[in-house]
Amino acid sequence: MKKLIALTLFALTITGCNTIAGVGKDVQKAGQAVQGAAGH
Repeated sequence: MKKLIALTLFALTITGCNTIAGVGKDVQKAGQAVQGAAGH
């Protein structure tokens, strides 16, 4: 279930970026969301 939530957040984040720099920031935010969901 946590993976599904993380993947959904990741997909929503990626669709909102317009530049390569934006992709990097979005991936970083998604990674932080995954860590938060995992309790780290």
